Amino acid sequence: MQTDTLRTRASAGRLGPDKSGAGPDGPTRLRSAALVAVRYGARFGTVVSWVAVTVGALAMIIPFLWMLGVAFRTNADLYADPARLFPRHWTMHGVDAVLDQLPFGRLVLNTFVFAGGTTVVLLLFDSMTAFALARLRFRGQNVVFVLILATLMVPFQVTLVPVFLTLFHLGWLNSYQGLIIPRATSALGIFMLRQFFMQLPRELDDAARIDGANDFTVYWRIILPNAKPALASLFIIQFAALWNDFLWPLVVNSNADMQTLPAALTLFSSQSGVDHAALMAGAAISLSPLAIAFLVLQRFFVQGVATTGMK
Repeated sequence: MQTDTLRTRASAGRLGPDKSGAGPDGPTRLRSAALVAVRYGARFGTVVSWVAVTVGALAMIIPFLWMLGVAFRTNADLYADPARLFPRHWTMHGVDAVLDQLPFGRLVLNTFVFAGGTTVVLLLFDSMTAFALARLRFRGQNVVFVLILATLMVPFQVTLVPVFLTLFHLGWLNSYQGLIIPRATSALGIFMLRQFFMQLPRELDDAARIDGANDFTVYWRIILPNAKPALASLFIIQFAALWNDFLWPLVVNSNADMQTLPAALTLFSSQSGVDHAALMAGAAISLSPLAIAFLVLQRFFVQGVATTGMK
């Protein structure tokens, strides 16, 4: 009788549940626990990602909101509480000062011609140079590419005086060609487009040449249509940099009718004080074309960033 009882207990112990996971149901429970851990880990990762995105968005939006708030505040209100985002008493003094004291329409036109015209010419020259370095074969190709990259280490301010003297002797000061031509190429743009062109299959070039296409036809009809993401990314980068450029238009143009918007906004800062409302209103207005350009080309910009470095 005692032996049968011991056998029954032993059988129950073998067939019963084992919390350590060594029984028959142990693997199933371990898998369930692992799935639960993975599920909670994924949720935790999602929460952390959203928190990081929210913090990053606030870090970019809050300064912009503060700028808009200052544009509609008086200096006394700003000095009383600089950290407040929105004014207690709204005023249109800043916007009125920008529109009344500056030839605003002329400044916007000059800035569009300078930034837009330079960017278009830059895209043409940089894409042609990048095509030659990426798709053609000639002696000294790598040397030329290294020399172009070496210019990235030379600050633009180093060449400012020689370029200014050249424009002076050509009679191009206070002119659109003086603004555009010296900035009509970029080593960064050549490098960026060359890397993108090298990722495109060479079978496209071979197929076009079999049909009788020359090098320019391959560049214009094959390479450029497939490089829209890279061209859009470079357009946004260069257009934003040129639109906000302060030093070059200020040096080249001494005529008020040829000034660009960033250079003209310095008129609101003098020894007598700074008109913060007018300065911030002008800065907010000058950012509008950049935001529009980014929204229009956002799809190509994201695609260009996502495909960079892919084979």
